[in-house]
Amino acid sequence: MDQKDMEQKIISSYKQDEEMMILVFAQWCVNHGLDPVEIYTKAYPGQGKNPALQHAISLTVPKEEAGEISNEALFGVLSLFGNDDLAEVVMEVLESKGN
Repeated sequence: MDQKDMEQKIISSYKQDEEMMILVFAQWCVNHGLDPVEIYTKAYPGQGKNPALQHAISLTVPKEEAGEISNEALFGVLSLFGNDDLAEVVMEVLESKGN
């Protein structure tokens, strides 16, 4: 495998992991009766519509069918990708709900 192929493989792997992070966030929101677009927009107001988030939302399942996603797991996944702004908004939402 040459350098270019290796770089492409790393980029592809990162994108897949990032998509999984977004799906975890979206499913966590569904599980807590929250709107992932609203929360994301509060964290990143200038970004506009996020196609990856829209795709992840389409993959979520109803709360009753979903597995538990702990707050700690969500924060861990967000921190892996440097989504500190999103984590901060999630924390604010949890604090406002008394969690």
